[in-house]
Amino acid sequence: MIRIVADDKIPFLRGVLEPFAEVVYLPGNEITNHSIKGADALLIRTLTKCDEKLLTDSSVKFIGTATIGFDHIDTLYCDNHSIRLINAPGCNARSVQQYIACALFAIAAKTGIALQDQTLGIAGVGYVGKLVEAFAHSIGMKVLLNDPPRERIEGPGKFVSLEHLIQSSDIITLHVPLNKSGIDSTLHLINKDSFRMMKKNAWLINSARGEVIDTLALKEVVSSHNFPGLVLDVWENEPTIDPELMSFAYLATPHIAGYSSDGKAHGTSAIVRELSNFFNLPLNDWFPVDIPAPSHPGLTIDGKNRTVPDIIQEAVCHTYSISDDDRRFRAAPQTFEQQRGRYPVRREFSAYHIALRNVSPETIGLLKDIGFSVDPTISILHQPDD
Repeated sequence: MIRIVADDKIPFLRGVLEPFAEVVYLPGNEITNHSIKGADALLIRTLTKCDEKLLTDSSVKFIGTATIGFDHIDTLYCDNHSIRLINAPGCNARSVQQYIACALFAIAAKTGIALQDQTLGIAGVGYVGKLVEAFAHSIGMKVLLNDPPRERIEGPGKFVSLEHLIQSSDIITLHVPLNKSGIDSTLHLINKDSFRMMKKNAWLINSARGEVIDTLALKEVVSSHNFPGLVLDVWENEPTIDPELMSFAYLATPHIAGYSSDGKAHGTSAIVRELSNFFNLPLNDWFPVDIPAPSHPGLTIDGKNRTVPDIIQEAVCHTYSISDDDRRFRAAPQTFEQQRGRYPVRREFSAYHIALRNVSPETIGLLKDIGFSVDPTISILHQPDD
């Protein structure tokens, strides 16, 4: 029987592997070289740093991280020691899309701007960036895209330079991986020079990695009152949070943008299936069956005399309150990891069913494209009164 050491905060995992393996659950930051002696596989999140210090002289053959990123893993060491490495790309993309959508509507409420009059700059157009792009288009925003790896493959047609994006965007949202070296390094991608180029009233949203922004430069520009808008879900030196930087942010959350129950389920499913394939276990099609339902899965919206962005805003903000996460985090920033580990149920758009009145077929199509379930048998379609 194989032996597995698993982060005890990986959701939906307990009981799944036990019929086929010996499973030891530990807090992610307590997984050590000693604790993995004799282990064949590690199932982790971002808290566990899989490097030579952890893995040397171990028998680990498989590492699965239930996250989209793997900057906490020494990939070269794994390659050199024939350790199979699996992550879960795209597992929480729709969760981050939901977070960004709510952040955009919160910014609009704070400033009084109409989002359809704004330009959104998206740095990093992978799984998440593509969904954010689609959402921004659905509410009528102009979108600028920067993604050098994709541009090298696809050509420059739909992409702009990072400098152009920074100079021309009203709101910038970051969705790049953390690469600390190489041609596509993103360490301090946004730095003192970037802030000099930004529009006077620009907003910056970071739900990628804290190290993508130069924190010292950010604090300097915000404290000088030259940079009014900041939404931060990720922080340099997590889980230690800079209280001054938090005070500067309009919205501050504890790295939970991708923490929907759906995203967690997809992440866990991805590593369980790959582990099953690797060790020939009968779990190749496993997916959690116990995802909690949302508290209020149904919503009726009357679109009479309302704009399409307004209808979309009501639907989106029904699913998630970003301000609730902000309030909890500010009340106890020292409980960063506890808030992540005990994060309340948040379901993505697909878990919600909308009945619509007095809306156009095009609006129904937009809501479906965003991910909502719209039942045409209960939606009442009328043209607005003249």
